[in-house]
Amino acid sequence: MRKMKKVLSLKDAVALVQNGDMVAFGGNVLHRAPMSFVREMARQSKRNLTIVKTAAAHEIDLLCALENVRAVHAGFVSYETKYGLATHYRKAVQEGVVTANEHACYTVISALRAATMNVPFMPVRGLNAGDLLLENDYFVVVEDPFSGEPITLVKSLVPDVAVIHVQECDTKGNARIYGPKFEDVIISRAAKKVIITAEQIIPESRMKVAHENIDIPGFLVHAIVHAPNGASPTACYKKYDIDDKVLTAFIKMKGKDEIAHSYLKNYESKDYAGERTAIRL
Repeated sequence: MRKMKKVLSLKDAVALVQNGDMVAFGGNVLHRAPMSFVREMARQSKRNLTIVKTAAAHEIDLLCALENVRAVHAGFVSYETKYGLATHYRKAVQEGVVTANEHACYTVISALRAATMNVPFMPVRGLNAGDLLLENDYFVVVEDPFSGEPITLVKSLVPDVAVIHVQECDTKGNARIYGPKFEDVIISRAAKKVIITAEQIIPESRMKVAHENIDIPGFLVHAIVHAPNGASPTACYKKYDIDDKVLTAFIKMKGKDEIAHSYLKNYESKDYAGERTAIRL
């Protein structure tokens, strides 16, 4: 029986995401976001997406600007320091186009942990009062059956797809993350389907040399995309830093047309730089 090929072109991998899917992105704020994949989602006009991320920035801002998003589960959506607020996300929420399901970062993590354990909710400590509990139906306060004290439950989040950018993986999908791993390992266990974008696809023999350092095992991975500089303009540890020029220009862009014809167009050749690998492997 012939095994399914895991290494796909960027276009083919993004085609696995369906309109209306819940998609979890790896990385954190402006660090190791799977931006080449996100841009291709925008090019393919994916619609009504629900995005999950503990702390997000450019990926959600871009998709909201291009009207790909229906709802967001996040603890934080904003740029870091000099880049200010995620204005396209903010505008979409204010106008009622996007539903902001506000969390604390750790309640997103708890909701994803519930998914990894195949349970419908997770108890969380520390969130005992406040408007988050009053305004959102994904939090419920119940009586702890053991102590009789109130305890908050958060509803599980089960992404249809997790998209994670890594420094290297092999053709089986075994992936290594260098530097901070953020919540990437958790979302790889929580999602129904995992897609890896990688700076480098290395031989299986090289991956086996330090197999104990594999963060995401290949049996969890549905598809792999060779995506050199695939996190740009966000940073990728030991590969490249934040692209200040691109981000500064992006946050000044006002309209959907300007972003589509300027920002997306300028990244096309870079985003498809790994296409030959998909053909060769």
